[in-house]
Amino acid sequence: MDEPGQYAAARERAVVAPLPERAVLAATGPQRQKFLHNILSNAILGLAPGQGCLASLMDVKGHLLALMRALVTQDAVLLEMPLHRRAAVKEALLFYKVGAPVRFEERPAAILAVLGPKARVTLAAAGLDPGDPKNEAHVLGQLAGRPALIARAGDLPAGGFVVHTAPGDADAVQQALTSAGAVPISRATLDVLRIEDGRPWYGPDVTEQNLLHETGLLLEYHSPTKGCYVGQEVVARLEARGGNVSKLLRGLRLSAPADAGTAVQREGREVGRVTTAGVSPRLGPIALAFIHRAAFDPGTHVEVEGKAATVVALPLEPAPGAQ
Repeated sequence: MDEPGQYAAARERAVVAPLPERAVLAATGPQRQKFLHNILSNAILGLAPGQGCLASLMDVKGHLLALMRALVTQDAVLLEMPLHRRAAVKEALLFYKVGAPVRFEERPAAILAVLGPKARVTLAAAGLDPGDPKNEAHVLGQLAGRPALIARAGDLPAGGFVVHTAPGDADAVQQALTSAGAVPISRATLDVLRIEDGRPWYGPDVTEQNLLHETGLLLEYHSPTKGCYVGQEVVARLEARGGNVSKLLRGLRLSAPADAGTAVQREGREVGRVTTAGVSPRLGPIALAFIHRAAFDPGTHVEVEGKAATVVALPLEPAPGAQ
């Protein structure tokens, strides 16, 4: 199916995409939730098995070392994160644990995204109904006769779910999902959906150079009521100053397609960089970009590769008259 067809399926039915760039680090031991609660940016301690949250790991200067999903099970807290950050996260957690009775294990897992308004129905037809959970709530069971975990995924576009299964079972699970009606989609289509819905990811969009306030994800990845954690002083200081930062993640409406890494300019001066770009069947060329405060107000006119572009708030909205 071509990309416009994949896009239509994501917005009207259900689609599936492997996420090979994601991995799982399992925290075990009797103090696992208390330890993670004291290190990560969101509240872990009060979560019961079957619940979860999005969270970040920062350094003491507030720079983001990783964005992750924390899923509490009966015997572990599963931390889903970018594969390329797992070793660094494990090293940081081991550094902070000192004598805490917590262990960290890299668990083999294949992770799939199931997106679209009929994602839940499709998952149920494939063998495991996730119910109608809040974001990051999850269930354990079987898909295609294989053990699987399904979690509502707040970091995915199009009302998405993630499926965790054993690497050797991934093909059978994906086949069961496609037999139940899910359409396989390309990474280009997935990126378009992410841009439209304002879902930045660590790696392509967010890096160690960013602060949580710059990403627009503070409310999702941070608990304002919990106690201290690594980087908390930086977050609190920015909150006290009204969240003012030098750059913000914004959307761009482009007059021509662009590539990730392309400079964003205003009046001949660089004011940002494109992080993810694509061409939406609904909106045309679009992108995510970190934009300097001199140009990050929605409606600001900028240029990308000499072509006109407009800064817009996230999530993106269709142009007037668009269907």
